[in-house]
Amino acid sequence: MSSFKGSFIHSIDNKGRINLPSKLRKYIAPEANDTFIVTRGFEQCIFAYPLDEWNNYEKAIRGLRSSSADNRFVMRHLLQFATEVQLDGQSRIMLPQNLIQLAEIKNDVLIIGMLERIEIWNPEIYDNYIGSKDATYEEVAEEVFKINGIQA
Repeated sequence: MSSFKGSFIHSIDNKGRINLPSKLRKYIAPEANDTFIVTRGFEQCIFAYPLDEWNNYEKAIRGLRSSSADNRFVMRHLLQFATEVQLDGQSRIMLPQNLIQLAEIKNDVLIIGMLERIEIWNPEIYDNYIGSKDATYEEVAEEVFKINGIQA
């Protein structure tokens, strides 16, 4: 089970490769076999799942009823971008060009550990996203924790 956390700024090279920080790499399970599935995320980021975590996620996706138009819509958007990539000898993964364009990534990337997955952002877009909330972190956290029965 992965437990990715923390945030890191790295550059992306001209081939679309980014280095995964060692603090995140240590949480990649051997079952992942240094393989990731990268796909479209939410709020204009890229999701990167180690293969073992993707397999769990895929089981949940398979459970969606395909008779629902909304389910089909989400599945198509998620799966059309899903690409298998390998961690190379220099601890990099290559991001497909279509995902780089979707996330508007230019020179730098913000890499955020999100427990079972890693999110990859254009740092400016992330800052705009964080600044776009009308409520404070504390207000949102209080509501989210209350709804989900989490004690802070």
